[in-house]
Amino acid sequence: MEVVIYPNYEAMSKAAAQMVARVLNAKPNAVLGLATGSTPEGLYRELVRMHREEGLDFSQVTTFNLDEYVGLPKSHPQSYHYFMHEKLFKHINIALQNIYIPSGTTDNYEAFCRWYEERIRQCGGIDLQILGIGADGHIAFNEPGSSLGSRTRIKTLARQTIEDNARFFDGRVDLVPIYAITMGVGTILEARKIMLLASGKSKAKAVAATIEGPVTSMITASALQLHRDVTIFLDEEAASDLKLIDYYRWIQANKPGAPKT
Repeated sequence: MEVVIYPNYEAMSKAAAQMVARVLNAKPNAVLGLATGSTPEGLYRELVRMHREEGLDFSQVTTFNLDEYVGLPKSHPQSYHYFMHEKLFKHINIALQNIYIPSGTTDNYEAFCRWYEERIRQCGGIDLQILGIGADGHIAFNEPGSSLGSRTRIKTLARQTIEDNARFFDGRVDLVPIYAITMGVGTILEARKIMLLASGKSKAKAVAATIEGPVTSMITASALQLHRDVTIFLDEEAASDLKLIDYYRWIQANKPGAPKT
């Protein structure tokens, strides 16, 4: 696990976008796993800029999103279908048939979840999975207590997650769906490369537990310790509770190819 710390959200987002660009330049038909929420917005803005100004090409890319609220149609402003098209897809040259987002309105969720897992396999697996993290340490909607071997399924959201996400629903907790369809932790860990982004003091405790705590289903992000190729992108506030922060800075400054000052 590599931990990289940046002075602010903008610098972190730009660095994360550079990693995505390196993956696409090396493999133009890469399969990306995508996340929603406020944290990856800066990453998506930078990818859009790189597409427009530097020619970053998405024409052969396939994407799989982590999750979606159950009960929200694609046109709902708080659905993740809507988010992804507004923040990324409609601004780049990705083929619509190569975009996969879990359905929040399917008639048969069990069958859909099996199909989603199979479709990921048919596309060759995920080359780079992008993640955010909840304040309670969850990734995707794998709430505390989720199996670390879990697959795509429906999850009941934790009260804290509902309260945290109420800000996207005019501050009304009663409008936040209580169920979501989500990739499982086991599904996420099968990605060849993983990047997790975290910003702000509210994520500091979850970040510290993820990186320096035990591997536990109570902090599902801690399962990333078991993966061989994970990069954690942090701003200063998100990194502030790390006990070994000086060590991570030392590694970041002295790894091969790091700029010398």
